[in-house]
Amino acid sequence: MAAISDEQVETVRALVAAIPPGRVSTYGDIADAAGLSSPRIVAWIMRTDSADLPWHRVIRASGRPAPHLTTRQLDLLRAEGVLASDGRIRLAEVRHAF
Repeated sequence: MAAISDEQVETVRALVAAIPPGRVSTYGDIADAAGLSSPRIVAWIMRTDSADLPWHRVIRASGRPAPHLTTRQLDLLRAEGVLASDGRIRLAEVRHAF
C-alpha cells in the first residue's frame, strides 16, 4: 500500500465523524469523498485510528458489517435505529451521502 499522509488520515476521520446517528456509509463512499484510490485505505485507517469515532457506521459495500465485529456493530447500529435483515443493512434506506 502506498504511504498514507496525515492529511488523508484526518480527512477520513472527519468524514467518519460526520456520519450522523441512524445513517451508514461504506468504505468506498468515504474513499470517494476523500479522494482516495481504494476503500482498503479507509479500512486500514479505520483499523489503526478510529477508537474515538463512530466506526460502527462504516460498513462494506455489500451492506454487511466487518466479519470480526458483526454482533457488536449490528448492536450499535440497532441502538441508533438501523436495522439489519439477514445480517445486511439496506443501504438504500440509511446511506449517508457526502
